[in-house]
Amino acid sequence: MLNTVPEGIVWAIFLLPLSSFVIISLVARRWPAWSGYITIAAIGLSFLFSLWVLDSVIDKEGANLGFPTHEWLTIGSLTVNLGLTVDGLSAIMLMVVTSVSFLVQVYSQGYMHGDRGYSRYFAFMSLFTAAMLGLVLAENLIMLFVFWEMVGLCSYLLIGFWFERPAARAAATKAFVVTRLGDLGFLSAILLIWTQTGELDIPRIQEMAMAGAISNVILTWLAAGVFAGAVGKSAQFPLHVWLPDAMEGPTPVSAL
Repeated sequence: MLNTVPEGIVWAIFLLPLSSFVIISLVARRWPAWSGYITIAAIGLSFLFSLWVLDSVIDKEGANLGFPTHEWLTIGSLTVNLGLTVDGLSAIMLMVVTSVSFLVQVYSQGYMHGDRGYSRYFAFMSLFTAAMLGLVLAENLIMLFVFWEMVGLCSYLLIGFWFERPAARAAATKAFVVTRLGDLGFLSAILLIWTQTGELDIPRIQEMAMAGAISNVILTWLAAGVFAGAVGKSAQFPLHVWLPDAMEGPTPVSAL
């Protein structure tokens, strides 16, 4: 399919919230009141760009906005690329993440007003949003896992946001440890598919699966590993025990 969205626009969807995190981290001490506005502006632009992307793939069966990959890391025979891919499902998820995050940031301006960690909160929320967008756009399993872990790190930082309270510190640690158990399953699935196929690129793995080049047993174990990771992140049984304590963090975080 001929791409109707420039590659830079898709990268901007992810890079705008990431840039917001960097900018707030650098200027927070001097102009803390601007933190909320910077975050809202960055995520608002990401939302508008996501609309553009969605319009390019909606109602187009099999549409996939694939872009050239950029070599990132080579270890022996393993080459890890940086790349983005967008299909109908990921375009919808971009809209979900950016729209919900935008509303959460707008609400958070009032909720966090007067808190001494105001700038730190918006820096973490910007990074949290960037991690989720990177997760949606990732072209290969290594990128997917990196952003997956970034989401976990941000959850830890936000649940323990008021770290001066022992309950918040304990809740953050509990969430971090329990979700790592699910992540072990996810990592095992990535290692399994790589050792069996030599592939890490998600579109290529999909093609191989559709062509019957990957056995049903391997696909089943792969799905089980991904499911284990999702169970931990979404607090499903039996890895649900961290969720009630997560309310130790600022309430708007739970909406995101």
